[in-house]
Amino acid sequence: MNIFEVYLEIICKVIKDAEKEGKLILPDNLNSITVEIPPKKFNCDLSTNVAMVLSKINNKSPLDIAEVIKKLLNKDSHISEITIVKPGFLNIKLNNNYWALFVKNILSNPNEYGVNLNEKKYNYLIEFVSANPTGPLHVGHCRGAILGDVLSNLLIFNKHKVTKEYYVNDYGNQILFFTKSIYLRIREILFKEPFPLDNPDLYPGNYLKEISSNIIDNNSELKFENFEKVSETLTKISVSESLKIIKKNLKKMGITHDNFVSESTIVNNDEVDKVVKKLNEKNLLYKGTISAPERKQSIDYKTREQTLFKSTKFGDDKDRALQKFDNSWTYFASDAAYHNNKIERGFDQLINILGSDHTGYTKRITSLVEALSNNKAKLICKVSQLVKLIKNGKPFKMSKRKGDYITVEDLIAEVGKDATRFIMLNRSSDVELDFDFEKVKDKSKDNPIYYVQYCYARISSVYRKLNKNLKDEIKIDTNLKFEDQEIKVLRKISEWPKCIEISSKRLEPHRITTYLYELASEFHFYWNLGKNDEGKRFIINNSINLEKLVFLNIISVVIKSGMNILGVETPEEM
Repeated sequence: MNIFEVYLEIICKVIKDAEKEGKLILPDNLNSITVEIPPKKFNCDLSTNVAMVLSKINNKSPLDIAEVIKKLLNKDSHISEITIVKPGFLNIKLNNNYWALFVKNILSNPNEYGVNLNEKKYNYLIEFVSANPTGPLHVGHCRGAILGDVLSNLLIFNKHKVTKEYYVNDYGNQILFFTKSIYLRIREILFKEPFPLDNPDLYPGNYLKEISSNIIDNNSELKFENFEKVSETLTKISVSESLKIIKKNLKKMGITHDNFVSESTIVNNDEVDKVVKKLNEKNLLYKGTISAPERKQSIDYKTREQTLFKSTKFGDDKDRALQKFDNSWTYFASDAAYHNNKIERGFDQLINILGSDHTGYTKRITSLVEALSNNKAKLICKVSQLVKLIKNGKPFKMSKRKGDYITVEDLIAEVGKDATRFIMLNRSSDVELDFDFEKVKDKSKDNPIYYVQYCYARISSVYRKLNKNLKDEIKIDTNLKFEDQEIKVLRKISEWPKCIEISSKRLEPHRITTYLYELASEFHFYWNLGKNDEGKRFIINNSINLEKLVFLNIISVVIKSGMNILGVETPEEM
């Protein structure tokens, strides 16, 4: 039950009836009328702007229109009070009978509470992580990986179809250098040849030794005497071994992908030629020159004629090169082929999770998708900003044993999967995040994941003491009467569908962590009232009244749903 949608329908019906009676004049559509969460300073449940929307067309002040609508809404049997607040908001307070109905509705189908069944459902492809397959994932990949996974969970919860995809960048110079590095590490193991640490193009990380040993052990037929002869085969094997490490890292974060799509397969299947032909047929390519990138403007940069895509036609700041002057393809060309591949697979919505270093890349790729799909497929790029690790109040690096970066494996070993996932979503992805190890391990309300998990554990403890199970069906055969403080918590519960709706539409899962923390705070405040007031305690004389049993149960339903979306556990004991 989404009480905001319920009362939006009620308000629209009331004013339509008033129009028929000649009491109000209505505009052609009522889309601008909203029912929202009121500011905390008002002790009410709903707030609507309907009077301000109808003011102009009725040639009356919003306050006068509000008085008319207030009289009409006062006939609703579930409304206990309506107050008018300047410049014309109607703030609505619901009575206990409504909250009893609200609770029964949730318990009738707890797994569906919060799902927006009215919105149009789409077929999403979410591409995330897509790190170069040249070694373990580091913390720079971690935030975007969790963002992509939780976005997927959120959309699946809201009944959309979602495919999670990893694009394997296994084509180009970086893979050649990676394969060369593996080859030299193998030579180091087999023939005691020192690895050239002074070569900046090579990958020096010690993790290559493990990959190289595995390749030696499992490929006895290969000879490592000439790089050119073994290069093609070694590349495939090296990428495969690196992907095993990456998948292991992802699994530690609780992440699995549905698809792994290879860039080399895209290129070798002539899909670049295919997309170039498609763009040519649309008259979106031409031969021309582009100005030097900013980073190269201060040096001797020669402009040469290249094949350019008319991305400015779709809002980009300049046209983009698909083919270089020497007829080799640019990175953008293989990305164009991959996104054309996505479009041809029939997805309605495409989402790319990008790192902070790809901020300037978004417009060209969204322009391309618009061009290729005739604006039928929509691409949204979500940029995941940097994470700054803090320990003892200072920037912290945990380990250099696997290269010159901090690995996901190290981070999970230090604080665990749950804390990593929750804290990485504790702020909007478009701002930098401080990951403070001391706060993550702190057992207080200053640690949001602890506070939310402790809420669920406290509820579980009550059920456990009563030999009851949170999953058991609760039969309600009487009228429920909730206390004011309980209704305050129920009010927060009523906001859950709104949280899901906004998080899903805006693709902002950090709103869920914020909501869960606020709900947990409301609950802990109520729990602590029992320390000084026995009547506020949940268990009295080894029993519990029905209202409190139901009250605890629906809080657990929402906490469980939210934590499932986040991919975080809800322990019953802490």
